[in-house]
Amino acid sequence: MSKQVERSESATDNDLSKGEIFDVLQNERRRYTLQYLREHDGPVQLGDLASHVAAQEYDCPNTEVTSAQRKRVYTTLQQSHLPRMDETGIIDYDDENGTISKTAHTEELTVYLEIVPGSEFPWREYYLSLGAVSLAVVTILWVGVYPFTAIPPLVWATLIAVVLSVSAGYHTYAGREMTLTEYVAQEAESDN
Repeated sequence: MSKQVERSESATDNDLSKGEIFDVLQNERRRYTLQYLREHDGPVQLGDLASHVAAQEYDCPNTEVTSAQRKRVYTTLQQSHLPRMDETGIIDYDDENGTISKTAHTEELTVYLEIVPGSEFPWREYYLSLGAVSLAVVTILWVGVYPFTAIPPLVWATLIAVVLSVSAGYHTYAGREMTLTEYVAQEAESDN
């Protein structure tokens, strides 16, 4: 059994450990690789990936990446990053053809690329607060505290459901494309 087949079978049978996930995501070039794969459906060429990663690192359009910058990124991707990611089953790297493809683990890791800008309220805290307020209202209604009992319980339930639905809708809409690449571009625009 070849190493490639053996690696593919073990990678699809087992979940990635937290150590493997953090090992991969601690490097910026690996994160840019995952982001690029997320944006493209089929296999991508190493040259195209290297140009994209270099453009991200040097904060310039792909067309302005110099050959030296591209070569520097290309070499480290080819010799270090892509083989490491392939070894863990995060991507499928064909070094003979210079192509990189997604695996089942690729999509799992793109979740970790989503970020929360520093100026934005952390959504987990918002939903926790919303749940606490909802629980408090239900408790107050159950105990029968006036003036809360003046409003029928069905109206309270509808209000809570509407607030939750609108919040989740806004969160989904606002965060649908807020990933590492978009955040870096947004920060660069705000700095100018």
